[in-house]
Amino acid sequence: MLRTRVITAFVLLAGLLSAVFFLPPAGWLILVALICAGASWEWGGLARFSRPQRITFTVLMAGACLLVGGASGLADDLHEAPLPVAGFYLAGAVFWLCAVPFWLKRKWHLGSVPGAASVGAVVLLPPALAMAHLRLVDPWLLLGAIAAVSVADIAAYFTGRALGRHKLAPNISPGKTWEGAAGAVAGVCVFGLIIALTTKVEAIRAISLPLLLPLLITYTAVSIQGDLFESLLKRQAGLKDSGTILPGHGGILDRIDSLTSTLPLVGLAALWLA
Repeated sequence: MLRTRVITAFVLLAGLLSAVFFLPPAGWLILVALICAGASWEWGGLARFSRPQRITFTVLMAGACLLVGGASGLADDLHEAPLPVAGFYLAGAVFWLCAVPFWLKRKWHLGSVPGAASVGAVVLLPPALAMAHLRLVDPWLLLGAIAAVSVADIAAYFTGRALGRHKLAPNISPGKTWEGAAGAVAGVCVFGLIIALTTKVEAIRAISLPLLLPLLITYTAVSIQGDLFESLLKRQAGLKDSGTILPGHGGILDRIDSLTSTLPLVGLAALWLA
């Protein structure tokens, strides 16, 4: 299992880097729409959609990603900030910062098909658009946002294994601890400071150091929320993984759960600093 997991991770990393640096903007938007489609199909499983409902939701989400992305200029080289996506980022930010803490505390269910589809659109469409947008702003900005989430996961895992005593959310994800969360915060802050002091990405250099640490702490907290949110939905659906498309890793949602919550915030920051 570990060997399969490592091989899959290397293949995904090689594919990501190749696509980020070599695909034209339109090709990258199409790839992002396909990722959104795969995640949407898995969302339909978590929401217990029927097969026709899952197909419909998947097609609509992929089409919305292409339509909104194309209309916002994400299929072309940007010459100005794509302000039409700001509303989607704001919807995502409000959901993750204001609604999800209560959702996790009260352990709400997705409920009806229209409700589950609406939540799915808020969860999946903003980060998909952010993937297309941030890559056009600067490929290293997108990769940095993804890397920060990976740093949080790795730091939380090893800190939790070594020091974990107090459960963070035992009824949602029993393996997570407060000590692991603190390790994630520390890891991301160190990573973020190193990047801020060495990067040439203007969107990052524009952030003052006194503001950077609170932003990094918030980023880490929201990334943990994204992980817990998907864990809750899987537990409620009686599923171990969101899918099986990635050997050793599960589904697409299992890999991007923390990115669904964080990328809209990075997208907003990129628009603000533009």
